[in-house]
Amino acid sequence: MTTGIELDRRTFLAAAGVSVVAVSCGQTSRPATEIPRRIRDIMAKPRYSAAQWSLVAKDIKSGETLLELNPYAMAFTGSTRKLFSVGMALNTLGKDHRFTTRVHRTADVGPNGKLDGDLVLVAAGDLTFGGRRKDADTVEYTDFDHGDANNLGVAELAPQDPLFAINQLAEEVRKAGITSVSDVVVDDRLFVAYRVPNGNLLIPPILINENMIDLSIVPTEVGKPATISYRPMTDAVTVTGSVTTGAEGSETTLNVSGDGHVECIGSPDCTGDISGSIAKGYKSPFIGDTTAVRTLRIEDPATFARTAYIDALKRNGVTVEAPAVASNPSGKLPDATLYNDGNAVATYVSAPYFQDARLTLKVSMNLGANLSLSLFGLTKGARTIEAALMAERETLVDKFQIDGGQFNFPTNGSGSPDSQATASALVKLLTEMSKTEVAEDYKTCLPILGTDGSLAFTGKTLSGKGHVHAKPGTTVMPGADGETLELKAQNLAGYIDTKSGRTVAYAVMVNNAGKITDLSKDVGAVFEDEGEISSLIYEQF
Repeated sequence: MTTGIELDRRTFLAAAGVSVVAVSCGQTSRPATEIPRRIRDIMAKPRYSAAQWSLVAKDIKSGETLLELNPYAMAFTGSTRKLFSVGMALNTLGKDHRFTTRVHRTADVGPNGKLDGDLVLVAAGDLTFGGRRKDADTVEYTDFDHGDANNLGVAELAPQDPLFAINQLAEEVRKAGITSVSDVVVDDRLFVAYRVPNGNLLIPPILINENMIDLSIVPTEVGKPATISYRPMTDAVTVTGSVTTGAEGSETTLNVSGDGHVECIGSPDCTGDISGSIAKGYKSPFIGDTTAVRTLRIEDPATFARTAYIDALKRNGVTVEAPAVASNPSGKLPDATLYNDGNAVATYVSAPYFQDARLTLKVSMNLGANLSLSLFGLTKGARTIEAALMAERETLVDKFQIDGGQFNFPTNGSGSPDSQATASALVKLLTEMSKTEVAEDYKTCLPILGTDGSLAFTGKTLSGKGHVHAKPGTTVMPGADGETLELKAQNLAGYIDTKSGRTVAYAVMVNNAGKITDLSKDVGAVFEDEGEISSLIYEQF
């Protein structure tokens, strides 16, 4: 059993981690009796008998504190941590920042189109890299992202081609008159790749389909093999499957190989596998789709991108002498100072960063939040995760005037298992972000109660539906016996456009909210409680 689980969707986003005990900073707060009775009644439910609540709500225009309860108590942030990492990147890069991925040649092109050298694909830290491209300015997202497929048992795939950018870069090489090259190298030196405790997730600067292979499984006739398709299809990995179609109403059990990871990229005959059964008449949880979706995560993104690019070059009539399936030959990389406009042969420009920020916060994408932290770090000269975290802390303390004793982000930019902050720190961040040039864009990126993203299925019947823009974040950990699960923390933080016309920055947090016997039912109930508290703030102020 894992030692930490983060749930920032309707049910369960799993992630490994280390339990950290939430503590109080020892500062006093206003009496809980000042909290409206209807909110206190929610906080006094039996489930919360041993819980600690924190609540801060402030009018961002006047600065008036409207509600305050335990504002300085440290609590697990869960994915409300993403408000910091994405906020810093959005404010520093700007909403219109675009990532430019280039391909450079290392030698001159002969009269016959032969390049006696290599092509170098230089990673730019582009999160979507064409994979969700609706047009030059917009990327697609769905309420159930493919990053959640294996944990939630459901995903809606964005319909765009994951290889769009790779194909464009290959087409441009051919149009540049190049017909053959010695080899292809991926330059992933933009920042030092790293793993975060949340799922041991790898954060690299090169990403194709967010470094996942999407598997779609459709039942056929009872007893017959199900139909299995996957994307992106490359020579890097082949997906095999032995999924059978079960009787209507039977249990659907789908198992992906390697615990959902592909470790063999770069080796001949690299495969991933899915097995199990899918019921005839299958309907996915929540959305009732007739296709089941699972994913395999690529553990060597640079090698995968190299093979995918060689495949694309071949489709466009460009011969590559080196084998397509081999480890990325990083030893061939030239000094980065040698890249210039004269030896650039292909360019792909991303949609504005605002689109990545919206995607990351709407669906709570851990990969996007950590990548945002690294991209922010680069603006401060930080190329490692440790340096990026330090640069973020310095900016939050020095520029945003957030008390450094009120937050602790030791390992990552996405939240679980060890990020902590006070409700006061969250509201201070939200208030300061409301004064920036990207204030409205930041607010637009947040899930909306009862409407979209991580809050699409919360508060659908509440009066605050559509008026609360907030990021949820939940941390679940094993109990003392190592077997039972406990809801260690669940939070909502963001903005409320109140009934009277105020805009309120708020954070509501609960620690130690009891045991969980049914993930969907128990955690969903706490989601609803915090949604109701948010709605009551909407009504009262």
